[in-house]
Amino acid sequence: MIQRFDGSAAGSIDSFATAVRQSGRRRGAGAAKVFQVIFLKVFVRTDLIFLATGFLLGRAIILSSLSPFVIPFFATVFWLKRKKRWPASIAAVAGALTVSAGQAFYALLALITFLGLRQMILLFSKKEPQKWLPPLVFAAGFLARIVYQSAFSLSLVWTDVMTAAAEASLSFLLTLIFMQSVPLLSAKINRKWLKNEEIVCFVILLSSVLTGTMGWSVMGVSVDHVLSRYAVLLFALSGGAAIGSTVGVVIGLMLGMASVSSLYQMSLLAFAGVLGGLLKESGKAGVSVGLLISTLLIGLYGGGYSHISSAILDSLSAVALFMLTPKAVTGRMAAFIPGTKEYQKEQQQYVRKLRDVTVSRVEQFSSLFQTLSNSFSPPSREKETLEEDLFLSKVTAKTCQTCFKKKHCWIKNFDQTHRLMLQIREETREGRKLENHALRREWKEHCKKAEKTIEAISSEQIYAEEKARMKRKVEESRKLVADQLRGVSQVMGDFATEMRRERGLHDRQEEIILAKLNGMGLQVENVEIYNLESGAIDIEVTLPSDHYGVCEKVIAPLLSDILGETIQVERKQTVDLPGSPSQAVFTSAKTFEIETGAATAALGGGLVSGDNYSLFDIGSGKYALAISDGMGNGERANMESKDTLQLLSKVLKSGIHETLAIKSINSILSLRSTEEIFATLDLALIDLQNGKSRFLKIGSNPSFIKRGNRVKMLDAGNLPIGMIENFEVEVMTEQLKSGDLLIMMSDGIFDAPKQVENKEAWMKRKIKELQTDDPQAVADLLLEEVIRMGGGRIEDDMTVIVARIKHHLPKWSSISAGVKDWEFRKAENGT
Repeated sequence: MIQRFDGSAAGSIDSFATAVRQSGRRRGAGAAKVFQVIFLKVFVRTDLIFLATGFLLGRAIILSSLSPFVIPFFATVFWLKRKKRWPASIAAVAGALTVSAGQAFYALLALITFLGLRQMILLFSKKEPQKWLPPLVFAAGFLARIVYQSAFSLSLVWTDVMTAAAEASLSFLLTLIFMQSVPLLSAKINRKWLKNEEIVCFVILLSSVLTGTMGWSVMGVSVDHVLSRYAVLLFALSGGAAIGSTVGVVIGLMLGMASVSSLYQMSLLAFAGVLGGLLKESGKAGVSVGLLISTLLIGLYGGGYSHISSAILDSLSAVALFMLTPKAVTGRMAAFIPGTKEYQKEQQQYVRKLRDVTVSRVEQFSSLFQTLSNSFSPPSREKETLEEDLFLSKVTAKTCQTCFKKKHCWIKNFDQTHRLMLQIREETREGRKLENHALRREWKEHCKKAEKTIEAISSEQIYAEEKARMKRKVEESRKLVADQLRGVSQVMGDFATEMRRERGLHDRQEEIILAKLNGMGLQVENVEIYNLESGAIDIEVTLPSDHYGVCEKVIAPLLSDILGETIQVERKQTVDLPGSPSQAVFTSAKTFEIETGAATAALGGGLVSGDNYSLFDIGSGKYALAISDGMGNGERANMESKDTLQLLSKVLKSGIHETLAIKSINSILSLRSTEEIFATLDLALIDLQNGKSRFLKIGSNPSFIKRGNRVKMLDAGNLPIGMIENFEVEVMTEQLKSGDLLIMMSDGIFDAPKQVENKEAWMKRKIKELQTDDPQAVADLLLEEVIRMGGGRIEDDMTVIVARIKHHLPKWSSISAGVKDWEFRKAENGT
């Protein structure tokens, strides 16, 4: 949908002028400053750009007699509702007057016809829908040409009607084009880039304007030739060969339609656009050489030796004007053309700005959750003296306030009264009777209402203990919420830190990798580096196709040799269409990989087990193995252990630290029900990059690590999850090596041999005697041995999981990952 553009031309191009002026100031180019002040400021602020466009379009004539540009310009200007639409329209009529009086009459007649039809439409609709504009232009153009032909000829013939219809059809198409391109001259362009259709429409508008310069010459130099070649030079330098040739073809076609003698200009301009675009890396000089070469070649073909001197003079004039153009102008033009470096920089700036805004919002949310966590954190406990004073004030309000010895006890003997009442309180805690006879006797000698006071202290103590119990419960709930909010805040903060990493600092490294890949004969189109941290490398490569497994066989080993660590193909994305490029993502290969096996059996050989296990990847190169045993057996125990593992998996995958995750799960299970609901948890977190493992055992049985002929036992004394509301998790750390077997089991396996006294030694011996290192075979053999020891009876739920750690060997890793490439290290160090 085409949107309406309001406002003056000064706004958009003033900002453009400011950008150019700042760039020129940095370079200190005096000629650029003069150009900026005279052209971009004076010319634009006086709105001469619209007046000049209207003037030249009024002069533009194609095919000897057709003028399809005037009415589309009128329609577009009135559609924009510009303040100076009347001066622009008058300028178009004035331009037509420079051609002939008949042309001026036609332009004025076309304007009147268009306004008349427009007013008729406005009578039926207050709004001016843009969909009526092209048909309105067609009708106005057809009627205006018919009236014009009738006024200057005695009778109309069918050829006049056909000519009028052809001109009206061209006006119809040009209206659609001008509605896209004319606003680019006036309104502020809020977007960072233009679509290809908009660029083509703008080029057609430019070529239409240049048609109005036909017949002008200055000192033997053709103005239309100079300006057309100057435009091709600008677009060739800004957009390359494709854009330059397209602009050359469009402008040459329009000039050829305006004058048959200029038809060869299309070939000259198109060839100049191609050569100039191919030589754009050499700057203005290379593009200019491309124009001169095309002028010599095509000029001889079009006009022969007699006209070659004038063609070269026109090209030299265009080159001179091109050389005086500030570099910021072509840079600004290139920023709107997709595929250029300037366009990519604009895109990167836009993405960077969007990223910064997103990071800022995420950090705000992280700060919000941290603040909420602090607000939910349990307040510091009151000082003991304040609590004691509050307790004694309630007791004395019931006993001492009406006693005649009040002053004697609380003024003259305050310390003794205070000490004795606190001692009585300590003796009557948890509903106990005062059995300290010495204390009772001393209190009776001190107080005249001794029994009443002891009874009041006991009653108030029961109330205070119940209140303290409820307070602890509330504090535990608050602490749970605070820990959860703090964990979410930490995850969001880490996410913001990851997003803030600058991706644009690896340009040199990308060039090195691209050069090495292309040097091996691979036609790699693009290399993008997202992360170069050791162990977390992330590189995306775009190539025409991936025939014969090039990514795994060649690119991954070569990247391993360059980066000094093993690189693997994480994923590939290909398109079924022929000739479409494919993308491959290369990441750091894991140093280790895990092969797992598991064996389970339910109580009595049933189908529902109270044990559950889970094996999952939590991301960032870590793998988790977990066993949970619900309290008891059957459906209830199965549900409790399954819920525990599901909570654990989701919390760990969210990025929350494992210790906080287990505390959170413990609090949830202990608070969600008033019944006693326990579940053990045996968790192992293995880092696949370095082999370091963290073991968290919550009420679970020992685990075993078999390394060769040695077996090591891991055990901890944490209570089951849900038994107490607040506890500290004991974490054990162990370095695993390639070939190690990790064996984890539930109590049904470990406690099954009833007749064995030292179960740890028995289990270590059985594991040591195993003759296989296949994880599934080990799990099956242990389960079978335990059931055989129990006489074939299964008296409890049994679960055993086994993991074998081994070195990860990527496919096609023939090129070893040794020392990082010397040239690549230089680029990383910035030397």
